[in-house]
Amino acid sequence: MITLRHSGLRSSIAVFAGLMIAVGTEAARADGVDQDVARFASGTGSVVFLAVGVALPLATDERAGKTHALRTADALGTSVLLSEGLKALTREKRPDSSEHDSFPSGHATAAFAVATMQSQFHPRQAPLWYAGATLIAASRLTLHRHTFGDVLAGAALGFGTARVELSLPRGMILAPFIPRSERGIGVSAGLHF
Repeated sequence: MITLRHSGLRSSIAVFAGLMIAVGTEAARADGVDQDVARFASGTGSVVFLAVGVALPLATDERAGKTHALRTADALGTSVLLSEGLKALTREKRPDSSEHDSFPSGHATAAFAVATMQSQFHPRQAPLWYAGATLIAASRLTLHRHTFGDVLAGAALGFGTARVELSLPRGMILAPFIPRSERGIGVSAGLHF
């Protein structure tokens, strides 16, 4: 069970809620420049954000780097699989096309999974990670690829999946490759067969 005892988690939820409200109000005011920014955030910017979120711990987190990178990749992969499963089940029509894969937003899911993991590992960076995730989520609204509900559900799915990942001692999908820890995050050395 996940509890809200940690003040950093409460702060992250407050930042998340505030940024999602800002997304809803800003998405309605899109113009040409906003469209260009949104296309970048949905494309190259999203790829860079996710890649940096997974790879950065290898360069900055010393001994815990490999574990943090694996845990982030695990949360990202699990959240994307859940998102794709929900898309297949709900078959919600996209606002800008006849495609039926709108709910939930996969971009928002992935971005918020990575932001939540990195915010746990680097609490001082939390506002930056959540701002990046929110920009990616907002881009999906600006481009009319999703509704606000799709984006909100995706963000919640990514956040929730990452919190579950952090609560488990070895993660979800990549558990065989992640060293066991008592609090869900940590480092240990050795080979297990």
